[in-house]
Amino acid sequence: MPAAAVVTLVIATLIIAAAALGLLRVIFHLKEIRQTLGTVIVGVMVVAHQTRTVPEVLPSVNANLKPVRDFCESI
Repeated sequence: MPAAAVVTLVIATLIIAAAALGLLRVIFHLKEIRQTLGTVIVGVMVVAHQTRTVPEVLPSVNANLKPVRDFCESI
């Protein structure tokens, strides 16, 4: 095999190896980002649940205050 062919194969192998290494690094970074985004989504859902609107919570508040209202009306 001529020396030029060997050099070409070695250079091609190095280029392919470098590209594969780069792609593996991208895959690992994307996996980390996916996990972080999952955590962020769960956090946003918790915040949304804890700051839900008043009409959604209002019936339970009114039910809890009914004894107080009844007492105030009796005075």
